[in-house]
Amino acid sequence: MSISIPNQPTDARSRLHSHFDTNPSYHNERWSQLWDAGDFLPWDRGGPNPALVDTLSQRQDLLGDSNIIDKTTGAKRRKRALVPGCGKGYDVLLLASFGYDAYGLEVSASAVEMAEKVAKEKGNEYEIRHEEVGRGTVRYIVGDFFKDEWLKEIKVEGKFELIYDYTFLCALPPSMRPAWALRTAQLLALSLHSNLICLEFPTYKAPSTGGPPFGLSPSVYTEHLSHPGKEIPYDEDGNVREDAPGGTREGGLERVAHWQPERTHEIGKGTDWVSIWRHR
Repeated sequence: MSISIPNQPTDARSRLHSHFDTNPSYHNERWSQLWDAGDFLPWDRGGPNPALVDTLSQRQDLLGDSNIIDKTTGAKRRKRALVPGCGKGYDVLLLASFGYDAYGLEVSASAVEMAEKVAKEKGNEYEIRHEEVGRGTVRYIVGDFFKDEWLKEIKVEGKFELIYDYTFLCALPPSMRPAWALRTAQLLALSLHSNLICLEFPTYKAPSTGGPPFGLSPSVYTEHLSHPGKEIPYDEDGNVREDAPGGTREGGLERVAHWQPERTHEIGKGTDWVSIWRHR
């Protein structure tokens, strides 16, 4: 079977490149500008990725239940799930339908307003998956993933038992990958019941073509998440070099599963990967 690799420049991609052709310190502002205008959101697919749906419904052997016994109180509670760069919040609604207390984080107030509108109008379309568990709560927050103000706002005690990354890492300039890996590891609860789900995208895209979205090979996830906060060597074409550290440094995450999903959004068919990560 032949697979068509959508690696040629498109008008949307060119427009994104032009919009973000500036110092990375201004990128949050640039994302907010797109959300404020609301007429150019090429990353929005109108619903959750089928690969996440299948992972949540078919891989309980990896993810476990959506409830947990709180170590501090000894009481049973729902696991907390975080979706950085949640957009209109489809994945947040999906996670809540599986019983998680789900939080969506965005840098744009306009994006959060759109997500809240979607939740109000279509939230009940996300059917409860387990009647005995019920639906978790949904909350959207405006904030910078790399700062703590939003954590103080939601008053979450502890960390998150599930974090989902699909189009967040690929939206970040490569220079921010060490900080992304470190922050993700810090926010993921130190428990064998806690999981980071990465839907690796766009693996078909050559890193040298720039972004966003920036091309990501599985080795990018492996090296950065195994060595959070560490600078990883890249070659002149933007690929992880063969002399990258390998192994897992203290505080790093370990990949416990890796597969190509049978279902995903059209743009990632045949090239997307799902990986599950935990603290060692």
